[in-house]
Amino acid sequence: MNYLELQVATASADYPAEAQFQLWLDTVLAGREQDAEVVIRLVDDEESAELNGQYRHKSGPTNVLSFPFEAPPGMALDLLGDLVICAPLIAAEAAAQHKPVLDHWAHITVHGILHLLGYDHADDREAEQMETLEIQILNSLNIANPYLEESTQ
Repeated sequence: MNYLELQVATASADYPAEAQFQLWLDTVLAGREQDAEVVIRLVDDEESAELNGQYRHKSGPTNVLSFPFEAPPGMALDLLGDLVICAPLIAAEAAAQHKPVLDHWAHITVHGILHLLGYDHADDREAEQMETLEIQILNSLNIANPYLEESTQ
């Protein structure tokens, strides 16, 4: 069983229900033999920008930050890590990209969970592998390919 802790630290009321995040988590982790725990924290621009500056040395907010957990040697814990998602930025990006906001929430959540599992997009090969997996997972949720230009679905 996958455990989700949802922390809401945003003034925005426009975010998915906890059950929706749980569905996305379970879909990404389907087929894994071990249980997993993920913390998802929904924040505003200010907290996102602060964390983005502190951990990535980049200014301004970002849509999602992933903090994978590494257990100390000899300790077996189910914690995958934490995601910090900037709620106002998700809404703004969805509008700018002409995508349904719930679909964009799903994409960013799936993207973040894949980072917690060790996937990255630092080079073209890794990016292609990660994007292909994202598209497959989102397709299983009946969500259109997020990498198509100007999605109208």
